[in-house]
Amino acid sequence: MSAPRLVLVALLATCIEAAAAQPAPVAEKAPAEPTLPSAPETRPHLILQPGTAKPGDPVLVTVRGLTGLPTGTLGGRALRFVPWQGGAMAISGLSVDLAPGRVDVKVTVPASRGAAPVELTGTLEVIPPGYPERELRVASKYVDPSKELKARMEADRRAFAIAFAQPLQAPFFGQNFAWPRPATITAPFGDRRSFNGKLQSQHFGTDLDGATGEPILAANDGVVVMTRENQAAGNTVIIHHGGGLFTTYFHMSRILVKNGAKVKQGDRLGLVGKTGRVTGPHLHWGVKVDDLWVDGQSLLKLDFFPAPLAAPSPASPSLAAPSLAHGSPELGNP
Repeated sequence: MSAPRLVLVALLATCIEAAAAQPAPVAEKAPAEPTLPSAPETRPHLILQPGTAKPGDPVLVTVRGLTGLPTGTLGGRALRFVPWQGGAMAISGLSVDLAPGRVDVKVTVPASRGAAPVELTGTLEVIPPGYPERELRVASKYVDPSKELKARMEADRRAFAIAFAQPLQAPFFGQNFAWPRPATITAPFGDRRSFNGKLQSQHFGTDLDGATGEPILAANDGVVVMTRENQAAGNTVIIHHGGGLFTTYFHMSRILVKNGAKVKQGDRLGLVGKTGRVTGPHLHWGVKVDDLWVDGQSLLKLDFFPAPLAAPSPASPSLAAPSLAHGSPELGNP
């Protein structure tokens, strides 16, 4: 082979070796799509508070893991649900006349996203209330009212009905309920009473001791729907808290808020007094839910913000829980 031909062969061999030494080209891949964490599977579930109740207690029914509003019943009584904390809730109560036993809760979650409706059930155990009986002495006009007083009492009844006839709305509050004043309980909810040995009634509130002029605070956020002087209740304030829930404040010596005012928990509503049907100064604090009078002490035990879905609650006013008086004189009614 001639020299030029040998040189050419050598050059070709060198080029081939160099090409073999280069890394093989890699085909470019499309960028990977971001992987999103899958949402945890949630199924509708029911939360009942309290688990064990007595006649006259409020009942909080909460449903989580749903879209839309459910329907349901508590012991056959229709529940009225409102949106709440990413789910729905209904505040109802047990009648003071309810016999002890088991009360069924039935809730229907509406169909959504192709899924069939879901039926949820629960049970409340109702125990005997053990309400005491008392006999009180009051002015005769409260037992045998005149024709004029009867007319005034009827006007009061209509005013209360208007105050309680608020449209159903989601709750206005951002924390659980607190006592309206730190004081001794002189008469708990549910007392069965006779007045001057004649008139029978039941005490649908909690009486808190106090001297005339001491402050009365809002138990939670809401809107004032009554400021009025009434025959039996005296100077009265009623707050609507949303969700069909109201708190009432009777016998004030002075009212410090106006009808329609928006109040926050701990705001001053008025001053302790002895107006209306009373035998001494005190605050009668009442709670009405879904057109039923219920025990305010039991309302304070309900947690409207159960973990884990609830955000931290704003700080509440520092009020010591009242103590239950033993053998204390009755300070009034209603």
